Amino acid sequence: MIKVLLISTSECSGGGAIAARRLMDALTQSGVKAKLMVRDKQSDATAVVKVGNKLTKLMERIAILPRCGFSLSRLWQADIANVGIDITSTEAFKEADVIHLHWVNQGMLSLGELSKILSSGKRIVWTLHDEWPYLGVCHYRGECQEEECRHCPILCGSLPYNIYKHKQAMYRRWHPTFVGCSQWITDEARKALPSERVEHINNCIPSGLFHPADMQQARKALALPQDKRLLLFCSQKVTDERKGIAFLVEALQRLTKDNLSLIIVGKDSEQIPLPDGIGAFRFGSVGEQMMPQLYNAADVFLTPSLQDNLPNTIAEAMSCGTPCVGFNVGGIPEMIDHLENGYVARYRDAADLAEGIRYVLSHNLRRAAHAKAAEAYCETRIAQEYIKLYSL
Repeated sequence: MIKVLLISTSECSGGGAIAARRLMDALTQSGVKAKLMVRDKQSDATAVVKVGNKLTKLMERIAILPRCGFSLSRLWQADIANVGIDITSTEAFKEADVIHLHWVNQGMLSLGELSKILSSGKRIVWTLHDEWPYLGVCHYRGECQEEECRHCPILCGSLPYNIYKHKQAMYRRWHPTFVGCSQWITDEARKALPSERVEHINNCIPSGLFHPADMQQARKALALPQDKRLLLFCSQKVTDERKGIAFLVEALQRLTKDNLSLIIVGKDSEQIPLPDGIGAFRFGSVGEQMMPQLYNAADVFLTPSLQDNLPNTIAEAMSCGTPCVGFNVGGIPEMIDHLENGYVARYRDAADLAEGIRYVLSHNLRRAAHAKAAEAYCETRIAQEYIKLYSL
């Protein structure tokens, strides 16, 4: 039986971590002996192995601070991988046939440790949850045009360029297999790494948890009104500018306010000011088990992200039959089929975002949304695609 060790900074915090844990479960259900190694363990699952502590996270931030001009807004936009945790000496690493990297930043793996992993002789697969693996220090290129990170807008000096060159040299020597979980990032990675193998496999969604349910029952369980049109927005940190809350607020100002309310889920939800006439239900951070009720209670899920890869939230919402509205950026237009199971608005266009909300509220797209998700994010199929990749 093939033994796979998935590596992630966290078990449950962040989209990449959630995707890694779900893939571990899907692989296990398909007969693979899979474990997940993390620094931040948040459950008592025996298949999740904890290593190290958060000291490396602090050490890396201290090193970044002067290089970003002591700007707190830029402090978390970069990872320099100067320190990390030794995982190659662990039993879990030694016994694994395949090492499957996921999101491994904020002090989880250093560049030196990555070199040790790549040179171990084991099969190495790296799922791209953002662009950091093939860029210098940032997680999303955005509008930056620097080909080799020579003049980084986030960190001063030559460090971004040196890290970029270090990564390129590692890949040329050891050739890991990369996997883009959206076609968008797969294409970007192929352009950035023309000599490397880059495949496309979606993240999977557990259908036993995320599936359509009665809207009225979901609203009753959450103490939400039965007679309102409910919009849902959620983010790990809703004030993160990258998640586009400012565009959502502007879009709401353009809508008829009668009978319309917004459900806000995530850290700092109380800090979002809404236009007069828009009701608000603020849930703060909630556990994964509550999210299906929230999706099923909503008429539409809103994702005005300005940078994103393959958001788990869209896949989860559609799996519950909730149509989505988002901007034409990253992998979002692959997930939402425009006018069929949701609406893809012009990038950074709040007026078109508002039009998308109007469209979804006036059309019954729930069955089409569920059908798309059931095919695109099927656990069994995606596990089999990875098993095939591990064997090549």
